[in-house]
Amino acid sequence: MSTVETSRQTATIVPDECRLEFLPTLFGRSRLIIGENAVYSVMERLSPLDYRGGFWDFYEYDGQPLFLAPKSSSRFRITGEITGFRGDVSAEAAGIIATLFAFSHLCCRYQSDYLAEGYDRLCAYAAEYPEASGIFQAID
Repeated sequence: MSTVETSRQTATIVPDECRLEFLPTLFGRSRLIIGENAVYSVMERLSPLDYRGGFWDFYEYDGQPLFLAPKSSSRFRITGEITGFRGDVSAEAAGIIATLFAFSHLCCRYQSDYLAEGYDRLCAYAAEYPEASGIFQAID
């Protein structure tokens, strides 16, 4: 099992046998396809130079779904099309950024407390992540 470590928290990659329930639990059953596609679309816009699709890992913390992260590369150049931020971040940080943007978009569109809670949970995790500064600059 692979992990992403912070000073206070550790997110773990969801095992293969649990992947089917990750997206419905993260975004809700009625929005799982919309949520998943939103994350992938945001990633295409965030890092057009490095992101080419591929397999994504699903991360959870304390038994709750947290974010998706591309497995295809260790680093991604964020080019600033969405917010003006330009920087180089890890795959996990890029996934956190893309998932936060997807949550934000979905929250505005669906006015869902469930999605807002997912966004807040991921923001709290991101605040303790080693690349927190880059993540929050990218979503600002």
